[in-house]
Amino acid sequence: MTIKQLSETERPYEKLELYGEKNLSNAELLAIIIKTGTKQQTSIDIANQILQINPNKDKGDLNFLRELSLEELKKLKGIGRVKAIQIKAVCELATRMSRPSNYRKIQIKSADDVADLLMEDLRFEKKEIVKVIILNNKNLVLKILDVAVGNGNSSTLNIKYILSETIKMNAPKIILVHNHPSGDPTPSKKDFEVTEKLRKAAEVVTVELLDHIIIGNMYYKSIIQCKNRQNNR
Repeated sequence: MTIKQLSETERPYEKLELYGEKNLSNAELLAIIIKTGTKQQTSIDIANQILQINPNKDKGDLNFLRELSLEELKKLKGIGRVKAIQIKAVCELATRMSRPSNYRKIQIKSADDVADLLMEDLRFEKKEIVKVIILNNKNLVLKILDVAVGNGNSSTLNIKYILSETIKMNAPKIILVHNHPSGDPTPSKKDFEVTEKLRKAAEVVTVELLDHIIIGNMYYKSIIQCKNRQNNR
């Protein structure tokens, strides 16, 4: 059966117009992005084919789409260069829509605020990325600085660069943030060591390191909170 053979209320485009986008299945929404099928498959068939390779399909998790490369998508029957690009473009739009439009108005009151600010940027990264949030006296974000990108699962931190950029802005506070590509935000021994090294160096130039937040996949850990728990044992 082709899409045209379906009743109008079952065709993805018409169904969205009639009932709204929230009433469409994942396959139907993906079919709208794909637009057209082949002689053998409808766009819904192709969408279902893509959804079947989802390792978490029982949970309805669609984040696997972000991780598929153009090459992987083009290997699927019915997906050519244009359709693969369309899917990747929609995934990137979804990521960008989840980011705050103006982070400079954000006040950091807790580790949760840091996670809300950078979770979507970092949780899908395959490399370890280190950022520094530079704050004013009221904990308002002045700047978010990319300071390191790791090869694989590790990165090298340039403390001198971090502090020089902070001093240039005459800023009194910073927060270090990085991701764990494994998805597990549990701090490593090295994470504790780097935090302490940066804290001591910052203290010399009267900059306060408020925390070091580690981002996993939808979870985060605060080095400060972890240290406090260890000290209270």
